[in-house]
Amino acid sequence: MSIAAPDMKRRALGKGLDSLLPRVQTIPAPSAAETEGGKPREILLDQIDRNPFQTRSQMNEEQLAELAASITANGVVQPILVRPQANGRFQLIAGERRWRASKVAGKATIPAILRQVSDEQAMEITIVENLQRADLNPMEQARAFERLSREFHMTQEQMAVRTGKDRATVSNFLRLLRLPETVQGRVESGELSFGHARTLLAFEHAEEMEKAAKRVIGLSLSVRQTESYVQGLLHPERAAKKEPKPELSVDPNVREVQEQLQRALGLKVNIEDHAGRGKVIIEYARLEDFDTLLEQLAGK
Repeated sequence: MSIAAPDMKRRALGKGLDSLLPRVQTIPAPSAAETEGGKPREILLDQIDRNPFQTRSQMNEEQLAELAASITANGVVQPILVRPQANGRFQLIAGERRWRASKVAGKATIPAILRQVSDEQAMEITIVENLQRADLNPMEQARAFERLSREFHMTQEQMAVRTGKDRATVSNFLRLLRLPETVQGRVESGELSFGHARTLLAFEHAEEMEKAAKRVIGLSLSVRQTESYVQGLLHPERAAKKEPKPELSVDPNVREVQEQLQRALGLKVNIEDHAGRGKVIIEYARLEDFDTLLEQLAGK
């Protein structure tokens, strides 16, 4: 009986994992063939090897511990995906968090679905799974795209089609690899956002990027403030031409209330009053400050 080969042109990742998983019975091992077709089987955890195409370099240990506790109580709800290897072992395709959490939970086996996929498909599935569940940080995405280009010779247009992103986005991620390693590390740790990192690429030299990155982090600058700061360094003549805004006089009573609020909240407060009408602006630099502010305003 001849088996029709899967349509290898079905590459659009926006269609989900199913479009990347050809359901064909081509696995030579009888035990593997019996499980092909979507039916999960229990596989020993120590028979599974990590996915070499894994794009995620960091994993939240607290979230991993929470998942392990859930697995201890309820088991693994969604099977992982693996592919059989010639040596009788299995290679992980998707579900590394469940695999690792099961080890933490002390499980011996894990439910898994077998698929026969190529290296290219395995890498594509890994990227899709991560993007669908918990976004990769910008540097992990940049390295994933670079790997697709280097190992599978994909153009930016092809990568855009297969990941469901536009070509400009793919290009912007790849440009992040121009950042010096120290700045890449700050992006990966979350100290700098994708917007911050993209703005720093306006500099030509690594030393300039590193110096500006330290300044941005030290002052907790927003992306817009970072853009102004970088442009001021690149074009000081333009900054010099800008006329300073006149300093508005503040009513002493308003200033006193403003200072009282700042002392009470521990945050910078600005009151804009115009003949009894206006607004109160409270600035915060961290989410912890915002949470504290909410608790104070709610009277908790």
